[in-house]
Amino acid sequence: MIEELRIRDLGVITEATLPLGPGLSVVTGETGAGKTMVVTALGLLLGGRSDAGAVRTGAKSALAEASVRLGTGHPAVVRAEEAGADVEEHDGAAELLLARTVGADGRSRAHVGGRSAPVGALAEVGGQLVVVHGQSEQLRLKSPAAQREALDKFAGEEFAGVLARYSERYTGWLAAKRELEELTSTSRERIREAESLEAALAEIAEVDPQPGEDEALRAESVRLSHSEALRVAAQQAHEALVSEDFGESPDATTLVDGAKRTLEQVAEHDPELSTAAARLAEAGYLLADVASSLASYASSLDADPARLGEVEERRAALTGLIRKYAPTLDEVIAWAETGQKRLFELQDDDGRIESLTAQAAADEAELQELAELLRGMRTAAAADLSERVSAELTALAMPDATLQIDVEPAQELGPHGADTVSIQLRPHAGAQARPLGKGASGGELSRVMLAIEVVLAAVDPVPTFVFDEVDSGVGGRAAVEIGRRLAMLARHVQVLVVTHLPQVAAFADRHVTVIKNSVATGRTSEGVDGVTSSDVRLLTEEERVVELARMLAGQEDSESARAHALELLEDARSARAAAVG
Repeated sequence: MIEELRIRDLGVITEATLPLGPGLSVVTGETGAGKTMVVTALGLLLGGRSDAGAVRTGAKSALAEASVRLGTGHPAVVRAEEAGADVEEHDGAAELLLARTVGADGRSRAHVGGRSAPVGALAEVGGQLVVVHGQSEQLRLKSPAAQREALDKFAGEEFAGVLARYSERYTGWLAAKRELEELTSTSRERIREAESLEAALAEIAEVDPQPGEDEALRAESVRLSHSEALRVAAQQAHEALVSEDFGESPDATTLVDGAKRTLEQVAEHDPELSTAAARLAEAGYLLADVASSLASYASSLDADPARLGEVEERRAALTGLIRKYAPTLDEVIAWAETGQKRLFELQDDDGRIESLTAQAAADEAELQELAELLRGMRTAAAADLSERVSAELTALAMPDATLQIDVEPAQELGPHGADTVSIQLRPHAGAQARPLGKGASGGELSRVMLAIEVVLAAVDPVPTFVFDEVDSGVGGRAAVEIGRRLAMLARHVQVLVVTHLPQVAAFADRHVTVIKNSVATGRTSEGVDGVTSSDVRLLTEEERVVELARMLAGQEDSESARAHALELLEDARSARAAAVG
């Protein structure tokens, strides 16, 4: 809900703060005081079109700002976070700040959660928060999709279960149809793809590459190409370690052995030399082992031109695969595995087409049955909803008006069934039913939407509803009934009402008044020139009596008017208590 609405330099309002809260809040004031600026501010926060004419004369810009508190998982919070907004969380609730600035030049800026955002993002967030019903506002249930969704929610949990089954089956049916269409429409392309894959896989299978084989062959090729140099080096190193020629240059093994023997002769006199002798013994063993390995390596080398040719030929075959199918040999092998699976799919087209055809037919038959069931449940819910709303309209001074909800078969299955839902209004007996918004005046339409929202509030709630001049053209008992139903709606959601009727204002949980102040600045040839501004105040209980007296008789100091105002407040409290009880 909206906890607080702040307005600056909008219309005649210089600066105002409206403390709101749960339940029913009313805004009253004299004609021209600027009550509708509250609705205008909310319209800006809903992404409405900016108007430089709404900026207060002499001001650079106008500001509308709202502090909103919602559940952490609310769709508006999710959308705000997607837009990059900073959302604060306290006590399990999310707190969100929305703002819209309109410059005197007509340019506007939007902020969501303290971050600059497109006006469209502000509209998406605000659309999840507030619904405005006014003389010129768009209807929440204007589109057929919104009307169908509202009826579906009203239909209850059993309907929701059937609709969920239908939606799940519909998703599978569409997937089967799409795959079937792809198989049949691209059969030639799939045949060519299969032939191409088959040839490629046969080529790879003929070569039969092994993981890491290319690297192993490369190393072998290098070794075979330099076999003579490697053999000579190994022999020379071996002779340096163990030489069969006892000439003037002894080998390393002999030198190490001589050093070890020299130390062993005196090692008993110093343990440190004994340790050194032992280490030389280990070095001798290591040198002998290396010499043996070098001898084996030298004897194993053979400059075999035939083997080198085989290696190069194999490397060429592997390089050909890499050049055609993938950057590396391992990726070629992986490509072949994936390609084999794809080939199996393509080769099974006939069987898959047969299976999908049977599945799609079975799904469609079940969907038709579920669609018929949904239509019956929608029709019953439509009759119930029409009856309830029509009863509300009778209490709202529209006794001859009826709401008509038509549920007609659609031409084809859709994601929500096979129905088209249309909500229409018959304003009086003998009149033709017409779509919402085309058969009633602004005030009548506001009452129609109030009746609908009262009935739908328990199943299809929006956090905040705003009604502007919902009581236009009514009075007396009808006005009391409007106030009563606004209070009923406010038991489920936050409701803000701009009204001129004391019977409606008496039902409020909080009463805000807009007070007009005019200051003369001089005299012109056309008369007195001046500046008009308005203040916004939250009234105390005593001040409410005075304001209601002004609304009743235009004389807030009249004792009889105050007595009547007190009577209205008491009657409203009694009515609300009886409704709760």
